[in-house]
Amino acid sequence: MFSILYGIASALSWGVADFAGGLASRRLSLYLVVFYGYIVGLLALFIAVALYPEVLPEPKSIIFAGLAGLLGAGSLLVLFYSMTFGQMSVAAPVSALFAAVLPIMVGIFTQGMPASLHFVGFGFALLAVVLISLGDSEQTLHLESIANLGLPVLAGLGFGGSFIAMHYAINGSHSVISLMISSYTIGTLTTFFFVKIRHETFSIQRNSLGIVLAHVFFNVGGNFFYLQALKTGRFDISSALGSLYPGATVMLAWIILKERIYLRQCIGIVSALIAIMLFTM
Repeated sequence: MFSILYGIASALSWGVADFAGGLASRRLSLYLVVFYGYIVGLLALFIAVALYPEVLPEPKSIIFAGLAGLLGAGSLLVLFYSMTFGQMSVAAPVSALFAAVLPIMVGIFTQGMPASLHFVGFGFALLAVVLISLGDSEQTLHLESIANLGLPVLAGLGFGGSFIAMHYAINGSHSVISLMISSYTIGTLTTFFFVKIRHETFSIQRNSLGIVLAHVFFNVGGNFFYLQALKTGRFDISSALGSLYPGATVMLAWIILKERIYLRQCIGIVSALIAIMLFTM
C-alpha cells in the first residue's frame, strides 16, 4: 500500500511540475526551464543532504543513478526537440506510452508475472497515459510515418530506461538524496551543454523565478516519491503509477487556466482511477 501511495504522489508531483514548467516556458525557452530545473534542484538536494546526512551509496548505485540522470535529461531534450518539428500532437502520447511499457516489460521479466488484477491494471494505466496525453489532438497513433515517430519513441525509451536505471540504483540502498544528487548532477551537465550548444542566453527574468522554483520543487518531489515507491513495492507498478502524471497536469490546466477537458481525457482519467483501484487489490 505504501508503494501505491508513493507512486500516486510521484505522479501528482510530476504533474504539477510539468504544469509549472509549461507556464514558465511561456516566458523562457523550454530548454532553459529544463536546465534551471536541474541546477536549482541540485542545489536544493545539496542543502538537504547537509541537513540530513546519509551514508554514501555504493559506486554501482551512483553509476546507475547518473545513468538515470543522463537518460532522463537527454530524453526530455529529445522530446522538446521533436516538438519543434510539429510533432507535438503525437510526441507526448507516444513518448509517454513507451516510457510506461518498457519498465513494465522489464518488471515482468525480472520480478515475475504480477497478480491478474494488477496485470489488468497495467492495461488501464497505459490507456490512461495515451488518452490523457492526446488532449484535443485529432491525430491518432497510426504508424503512418515511422520517421515522424522516431524521436518521440526514442524519448519514450529513454524515459523508460531512466526508470529502470533508478530501480537498479535504489536496489538495496537507503541513500535516496545522495542518489538523486548523482542523477541531478549528470542531468545538469547534460542540459548545460545542450543550452550552450544552442547559444541560448542563461538570463532569467525576475518575474519568472517563482514559477521556475515551483517547477523545481515538485520535480524533485516527484523523483523522491518515485524512489520511495521503488523501495517499498514492485518496480513495474511504481513505474506505471508514476507515468500517470499527465492527469495532474490536465486537471490543473482545467482548474487554474480554465482549459477544456476533452472526452478522451475524461475517459483517460477514469481509466487511471480504475488502474489505481486494481493495483490496491
